[in-house]
Amino acid sequence: MHQTKPISLNTMTLLFAITLFLISSATSAAADNSNLTVYEALQEYNFPIGLLPKGVNSYELDSSTGKFSINLNETCSFKIDTYDLKYATKINGVIEKNKLSGLSGIQVKVLFVWLNIVEVSRVGDEVHFSVGIASADFSIGNFVECPACGCGFNCRDLNSREIEIDRLISSS
Repeated sequence: MHQTKPISLNTMTLLFAITLFLISSATSAAADNSNLTVYEALQEYNFPIGLLPKGVNSYELDSSTGKFSINLNETCSFKIDTYDLKYATKINGVIEKNKLSGLSGIQVKVLFVWLNIVEVSRVGDEVHFSVGIASADFSIGNFVECPACGCGFNCRDLNSREIEIDRLISSS
């Protein structure tokens, strides 16, 4: 018959201490992220908030691996310069300082084809977007505010045009 040795008090204390450490580490990592909005979390990794549109309702970030998941209220499309962008309701990827990789859920229309943006990196004052086979660089100044679904960064212009049209119609 096999006899088991009783666990010593020192071993139990050590196991208990390790367990407490692991729990407190996981809790503090989760707490660090839970206090930040997704836009503030982007800034923690040296990215401008304007990479994401308005309308994010939740996100999860594993700070130990950088894996993240972002949930938008609805799918979101808008135009920036000559590019049409489309955000799915769920965006996934991995974030580290100055780099977003393994992205899914963000597309750009190039000519007549929708391509997935798979990586975004920041080098100095430039933001580099890659679809794998091609890439484009933009000044970070283009992303200081969050775009709105439907009108992107030109919502004020769109709203002022609508107000002017309403004014012209009502004065007729």
